[in-house]
Amino acid sequence: MTEMSKIVRTITSITFPFAMIYGLYVIAHGHLTPGGGFQGGAVVASACAMILVAFGSKWTIDKIKEKKLSAFESLGAIGFIALALLGLVFGVAFFNNFLTGSNFLFGNIPPTGSVFADINTGGVLPLMNFAVGLKVIAGLFVIVLVMAYATTSFKGVKK
Repeated sequence: MTEMSKIVRTITSITFPFAMIYGLYVIAHGHLTPGGGFQGGAVVASACAMILVAFGSKWTIDKIKEKKLSAFESLGAIGFIALALLGLVFGVAFFNNFLTGSNFLFGNIPPTGSVFADINTGGVLPLMNFAVGLKVIAGLFVIVLVMAYATTSFKGVKK
């Protein structure tokens, strides 16, 4: 896959940060609004795929290594599992929201849980959304990157 025209690359360079910010917003506010780790991760992975299409697979493969994306995907899975196991340690139920009512991470959190539109009332849910988002971003972009790599490696093969 070769790079696109200067116009496409310029528009991609302008819109890429906005798509990333929006995807991270969806991840961060997943416990308050529709969305979450998977949806926001898909938005961020789509923004990364936009870079791949605009700048070409050779440039993208040179900049982003598949092993690093695999490490980020593993980090997201380990983070999600660790938060779930911490729920077992600090509570009685799996995925227990053990940060609700504590001042540990987000400041003064009311013991009743969520208050309308307060991001700091989600307890452990925003952390789980970030772990899922990291896994989805890396996983989806690895899939797109491998497909782009396959198209470049089979160009010279005759049928």
